[in-house]
Amino acid sequence: QVQLVESGGGLVQAGGSLRLSCVASGIIFSTSAMAWYRQAPGKQREFVAVIRGGSTNYADSVKGRFTISRDNAKNTMYLQMGSLKPEDTAVYYCKLSQFGREYWGQGTQVTISA
Repeated sequence: QVQLVESGGGLVQAGGSLRLSCVASGIIFSTSAMAWYRQAPGKQREFVAVIRGGSTNYADSVKGRFTISRDNAKNTMYLQMGSLKPEDTAVYYCKLSQFGREYWGQGTQVTISA
């Protein structure tokens, strides 16, 4: 049974930083593509960043401010977020894709105060 558990969310002032983590279990983590998505109140879930092997890609809205990374030995993916803005407020979800299947975590709330 695949499980993804996010952590690290919280309340931060604008300009601050946070690091989110996503721990995977029940799957061979190293061969999967991992991504972060977010969903703000009243909005659709949107792509934030993805890491496939050693390649990364980011949404334009977070480029230069967020960094996605992974530690295969720990089955963990990270999202280092800096220069946070109130519009970054959302529930952040991690997604794992492997062999045509997708798995999602339960989300972690990130709130940025002005």
